Amino acid sequence: MNPFLDESVLLNNMAVLSLLLGWLLDKCLGDPMWLPHPIVLFGKMIARGERKLNRGNHRMTKGVLLAITLVLIVFIFTALIHMIFLQISLLVTILFDALCIFFCLSGTTLIREVRQVFVAVDRSPDEGRRQVARIVGRDTSELSAQEVRTAALETLAENLSDGVIAPLFWYLLLGVPGMLAYKMINTLDSMIGYKNERFVLFGRFAARMDDVVNFVPARLTAFLMILVSGRFSLISFVGRYGKQHASPNSGYPEAALAGILNCRFGGPNCYFGKIVDKPYIGTNDRLLTTKDMKVAVRINQWSEAVMIVVILLIRFVVETFIR
Repeated sequence: MNPFLDESVLLNNMAVLSLLLGWLLDKCLGDPMWLPHPIVLFGKMIARGERKLNRGNHRMTKGVLLAITLVLIVFIFTALIHMIFLQISLLVTILFDALCIFFCLSGTTLIREVRQVFVAVDRSPDEGRRQVARIVGRDTSELSAQEVRTAALETLAENLSDGVIAPLFWYLLLGVPGMLAYKMINTLDSMIGYKNERFVLFGRFAARMDDVVNFVPARLTAFLMILVSGRFSLISFVGRYGKQHASPNSGYPEAALAGILNCRFGGPNCYFGKIVDKPYIGTNDRLLTTKDMKVAVRINQWSEAVMIVVILLIRFVVETFIR
């Protein structure tokens, strides 16, 4: 057999093993507080660059340079480490890739946090506000119990895309380096991609870059949610409400979940001291319950599982074609 084909099949099998191991680690561990996380390092890199560059003239240009530089550093460094380990040991390479995949996935932690929000708000609105503040960027101090539950479910839907489907999508296209580069882009957006006075120029490119890399994954996430719910009639609902969101991407998974639960998301929220009137997604302004959270969690878990299966099937087809 052609040695090139042997090597290609071997690398494909390694990728499958790494993906399964990394995914299982996330399912079992989530994000342990005791384990150093590369996203923390990403945040420190961004914060240091922002302090040095976000001043004086040409702030937009400086923001572009920072974003591109950091994304390239992460991609190239990860690719080099992967290549070095590949020369040392296949097992070490699989473990390295699996660990990177584990760090890039946040499905288990997000579900855990949302469950805790619903438990907390059932005890008291104050506890719910404090708990939901851990996972949302809005001001939670004045939220009602209904608004706390709504915020948690909106975040669950949005972060199914950002924290699970999008990283897996970029892993499928560009491997572990692409997956980590995506996480850097996502972290850049979460730290400097705001339209306030400080970041409106400096973070504009980072926000646009995040919009671009999430364009397909957000819509794919919504489709997977509809697929696992079995309610294909919601496709038109998602098409109608998804594009009404201020974000070009977040509205699609949120609309999918709103349709599945037959509820309403959106409305006024406070961000950094300013009221932001988010368009409503859906029309049924009913009370949300723990039962709704359980349905949403099940949708998330099945969507994630289907995405893993899709990647494995594509890998299988690629390997079959190579042979």
